[in-house]
Amino acid sequence: MVRAEEPTIVIFGDSLSAGYGIEVDQSWGSLLQARLKEQGYEYKVVNASISGETTQGGVTRIDSIMSDFSPDLVILELGGNDGLRGFPPARIENNLEKVIVQAKSAGAAVVLLGIRIPTNYGSRYSAAFEAVFRNLSERLKIQWIEFFMEGIALNDDLLQEDRIHPNASAQPILLDNAWPIISATLQK
Repeated sequence: MVRAEEPTIVIFGDSLSAGYGIEVDQSWGSLLQARLKEQGYEYKVVNASISGETTQGGVTRIDSIMSDFSPDLVILELGGNDGLRGFPPARIENNLEKVIVQAKSAGAAVVLLGIRIPTNYGSRYSAAFEAVFRNLSERLKIQWIEFFMEGIALNDDLLQEDRIHPNASAQPILLDNAWPIISATLQK
């Protein structure tokens, strides 16, 4: 008897999900794999995140990610680098929509991890940037969280020296922030 391959979850993000500056086994993606196992879920987690990734990079990579891994769930965490570079929110939204549509058309569920940018970009840009995630979740009917870095972004004890990237102590919080929408899409 041939056992079916275990279902796959792909984390598709940037440095916040790639485990930048920490040991890979401390990253929230590794912690997700452990939590799934502890709670009786039989999913394999593939972290396809790349530090520095933009939404345009995501558009160029999503086809190969879908064909290489055939995920049941894509956890999408992109947009922060676009925002820090001041890219137009409409372009960010368009790119994220392409990624989501491609993943969904390949049969995967998608959850979206919202990001915020520092206030020095101005309230108008910040509001337009943050609206991208809400707009996509409503229009494309996907689950999302408003701010993946909730409880971390302004806490120096949870950030690396660059005051941007979460440290190892922040990783369980990142997982807890994302867990409600991840677990809502999974089957035991």
